[in-house]
Amino acid sequence: VLIVDTAGRLHNKANLMAELEKMKRIAGREVSGAPHETLLVIDAVTGQNGLEQARQFLKTADVTGIVLTKLDGTAKGGIAVAISKELSLPIRYVGVGEQVNDLMVFDAEQYVNGLFN
Repeated sequence: VLIVDTAGRLHNKANLMAELEKMKRIAGREVSGAPHETLLVIDAVTGQNGLEQARQFLKTADVTGIVLTKLDGTAKGGIAVAISKELSLPIRYVGVGEQVNDLMVFDAEQYVNGLFN
């Protein structure tokens, strides 16, 4: 497992994106077939800029899915739905707190119910 925190908003930094590409190449060289999954973490309060972030990370890191965090507040995370639809990326997990047990497998029905409650 390799976790890289890019602070999201740095998708427009060429050096950062080059470093991500390098990590991907090294992982593939060291472990056959790696990376096996690349998840983009999107904060539920992220606005429309999140779509451009996702496009750039998809291009550089071959993102395979989305983790939507901070759903424990008032934010609804609608940008993740837009990213999922626009870029054909599944939402794999949601974060509803700060503890390890607060990271859960995404349940579309539960998410939609939360939008209206």
